Amino acid sequence: MKRVEGKVAVVTGGAVGIGEAAALLLAQEGAKVAVTDIQDEEGRKVAERIEAEGGTARYWNLDVGDEAQVEKVMGEVVEAFGDITVLVNNAGISGANKPTHEITEEEWDEVQRVNVKGVFFCTKHVIPSMKRAGGGSLIHLSSIYGLVGAPDVPPYHASKGAVRLMAKTDAMIYAPDGIRANSVHPGYIWTPMVENHLRGSGVDPEQGRKDLAALHPIGHVGEVEDIAYGILYLASDESKFVTGTELVIDGGYTAR
Repeated sequence: MKRVEGKVAVVTGGAVGIGEAAALLLAQEGAKVAVTDIQDEEGRKVAERIEAEGGTARYWNLDVGDEAQVEKVMGEVVEAFGDITVLVNNAGISGANKPTHEITEEEWDEVQRVNVKGVFFCTKHVIPSMKRAGGGSLIHLSSIYGLVGAPDVPPYHASKGAVRLMAKTDAMIYAPDGIRANSVHPGYIWTPMVENHLRGSGVDPEQGRKDLAALHPIGHVGEVEDIAYGILYLASDESKFVTGTELVIDGGYTAR
């Protein structure tokens, strides 16, 4: 079933983890996919795999916090595939895991540059394309920590709260243009970012995974495909009446 056939999708942070899974699934379901990342080797492999499986994809190097590069890449995607109708704002970093009073300005700013300005720049430079196409879907990857707090990584939590409200604002601004905007809120998903966060905290990844599993009523951490299917739903016309809301995929973490 080609749930997004005829759509052109940009996936930021598409080289690994949730972004990779989303890019692969969107392509399998018929979208032309622009895989973007700063991890060039991994990103090219994702695009090559899509092509090998009969899909349409191409890789672009993209630092989402660089507006000039974002504008350039979005223009090249349009030239290659046509107007963009799906944007998956997935690129993100976790940043410094320190108490607020120990975080430097530079550490704070780098997380906001990628996680918040990146969403802003990419959204800004696909809106004209979506308007020409007569509509589109903006999908912002937030987090459970865009909904609830936790006593760690303050810059990350702040950034994910911002992303949630950015989706709501743009949902209202661009509804007359047929453009929808929603945020996705994963629980703990086993990705390189989570594994690296555990290692950086001095935690054995296997023990850390067990500890994280215990935080979710469903009893385990999520897989990247769990989030990819949510992204696919928001990208498809099945969600044509869904805008300005949060899709929470968290194994019950926030049900407490």
